[in-house]
Amino acid sequence: EISYFDHKQPFETTMMNRALPLAGGLLKRGMATEKQLKIRINGTKNIAKITKSMKMVSAAKLRGDQQRLAAANPFAAWAMQITGPEVALENLPATDFAQKNLIVTMTTDKGLCGGVNTILTRMTRQLLARLTAEGKDYQLFVLGEKGRGQLRRNYGDSIVAAATDRLMPYSFELACAIAQDSLAGEFDTIHLVYNEFVSAIAYTPSIKSIRPLLDPTASFLHGFEVEPENDPETLNNFFEYTLATQIYHSMLENATSEQSSRMNAMENASKNAGEMIGKLTLQYNRARQARITTELIEIISGASALKG
Repeated sequence: EISYFDHKQPFETTMMNRALPLAGGLLKRGMATEKQLKIRINGTKNIAKITKSMKMVSAAKLRGDQQRLAAANPFAAWAMQITGPEVALENLPATDFAQKNLIVTMTTDKGLCGGVNTILTRMTRQLLARLTAEGKDYQLFVLGEKGRGQLRRNYGDSIVAAATDRLMPYSFELACAIAQDSLAGEFDTIHLVYNEFVSAIAYTPSIKSIRPLLDPTASFLHGFEVEPENDPETLNNFFEYTLATQIYHSMLENATSEQSSRMNAMENASKNAGEMIGKLTLQYNRARQARITTELIEIISGASALKG
């Protein structure tokens, strides 16, 4: 065997010996055999079975998530009067942000769910770019392993906390724990970035901006009595409960969007697998027919030679 650094052989001989194995490998390549095509067809059929099963599982989970979301909508309706309605990230107005911001990006822990995570992380990067352009401070709180993996590449130093491997379905206790961690720092505004569920085939990347309600003279509190009077701790607890409510509702919206996207993704994967199976079957039939034709020609040629 000639070493790459063997100078005893001529250069042309050395290069020829190196090229021979590559040329041999190229000569072996060609049209797939019937056995190879059959293996690919069987493998694709197995994948199609898996994607169809995952679609059925996602459809069942989607119904459960829709029911939980419908039950949580009245629970969170009163909080909209304080924080205001959610805004689509694409239509986010060019208003001035607060000086200190916490961005809570809600992604999934599991994949195979279409573009629900990619679109949220892309929108989060655009939001962070706007904050940087305005000279505002920000930090990230990422929910979900997929979002953490995508955002820590460029914004690892800005991630102050992350929640992964969360139990499904989400509970209000989990939302309270996230709210407590979010309030550990002093932020002027907390932004919740998530996917708002629209239908089984559509969702909208949205944002909720929540500001502390610590002013006892706020218009929303005119119909309420704060006891002890104007107690800041009472208002602080009220704000924490409001934040937990919005986090819980946003997580349910995002979970429902995740299941709808996964169901559609598995349906598309099943369709693609079916198309691939059809193409491979056609190619297999052509190869089989060519083999049979070749064998018939050889038999006829042999018989003719014997007669001659």
